[in-house]
Amino acid sequence: MDTANKTQDWPAWRRIAFRFFFIYILLNISPWTWLGDIPGISYLNDLYSKAMDWAVNFSNDHFFHVRKVLVPLNGSGDTSYGWAQVWLFLSIAVIGCIVWSLLNKKRKAYHQLNYWLCVFTRYYIALIAFIYGIEKLFALQMPFPNLSQLATPLGDFLPMRLSWMFIGYSTPYQVFSGVMETMVGLLLLYRRTATLGILMGTAVFLNVMMLNLCYDIPVKIFSIHIVLLCLFLMVNEFDRIVCFFILNKPAAACNIYEFHFAKRWMRIARIVLKIAFIVIAVGLQFYNMVQYYKSTNTDLSVKPIKTGVYDVAVFAINKDTIPLSVNDSLRWQDVIFDKNGLGSIKTADTAFRQRYRRAYFNYVADTIKHTIGFKKMQGDSINIFQFNYSLPDSSTVLLWGSRKNDSVYVQLKKSDRHFQLAEKQFHWLSEYNR
Repeated sequence: MDTANKTQDWPAWRRIAFRFFFIYILLNISPWTWLGDIPGISYLNDLYSKAMDWAVNFSNDHFFHVRKVLVPLNGSGDTSYGWAQVWLFLSIAVIGCIVWSLLNKKRKAYHQLNYWLCVFTRYYIALIAFIYGIEKLFALQMPFPNLSQLATPLGDFLPMRLSWMFIGYSTPYQVFSGVMETMVGLLLLYRRTATLGILMGTAVFLNVMMLNLCYDIPVKIFSIHIVLLCLFLMVNEFDRIVCFFILNKPAAACNIYEFHFAKRWMRIARIVLKIAFIVIAVGLQFYNMVQYYKSTNTDLSVKPIKTGVYDVAVFAINKDTIPLSVNDSLRWQDVIFDKNGLGSIKTADTAFRQRYRRAYFNYVADTIKHTIGFKKMQGDSINIFQFNYSLPDSSTVLLWGSRKNDSVYVQLKKSDRHFQLAEKQFHWLSEYNR
């Protein structure tokens, strides 16, 4: 597309495409929700959210039928609600485009609207790049595999967790990814470097999208939209990009981000808003990640129980010792106490949170009463059960108490098992293929 002349008419196909994408992009970005913390605006956002929920459920019940009962957005962004919302946005954009085209036949171009849409899109991509990029700079998005994960057979992991551990294993690689995403955000802040920023952003987020698609990571919808937004900005510079990279011809200067603000207060407001964006998107995110990094890198093992892998030497219920057997899926086979009050047990006991054929739990130790409480989830206020504990020596933990109507006694012995993956091996010189 020609970006050198901002007065020429657009062909019909471009006007129609712009109307569709203008509606669809605004629905996805929803810039009005960025001001949700402002008194009064939050109330309007709540109304918008309720109206959107009604519209998504109504349209799904009568038209889309993604699933009879929609599962709302949670840790996954690809729930049935998320897909129903995509279909709703597409339908609104198509209908809106048709109505707009019928009511605005005489309009030959949308230079000013395109400017604002490109600016909002550009800053939105920059915001996303900063959010994820700065988190990766501190290697916080994908943590290094914990003891429970290291003790889990590789074949028991789902593709997403495998990809998470693959990236989390290498801090330099994750930081490198963060540097690339952060650079995309910085380049997009300035008009002169915006083209380079969107080219880099397309490459970076295309890689993220392919990871999500190929490893079944439930952020597919969001990552696809980010790539589409990058492509939208690239298409606005299509002619000059083709001239420079393919035809080896002089490329015109980009002017899609050029806009004449006639009044002085407008120019001042533009600078103030840009500074505010940088402070919030970069400064605040960086500060939050510094605080989070400090908290996650503090020794948070629950004293006096040492982190590590423990073999279950004795497991007795009602004073009857249950021998170790591969056929007994409910007997505890090993117990892992990890940092941050996390842990897991090799058992199929559904009283715990089952993941990857291990039973996960959170635990809190009371060093005065010598008790340890096991919880299914960190935020739970009620324990699954509570045991007394004693530490006869540095490698032994004894647990006893009651569970339902049964008395339970467990003797744990610290294992000397180590994991080669945790040694973070790196060799410049490799004499053989490992």
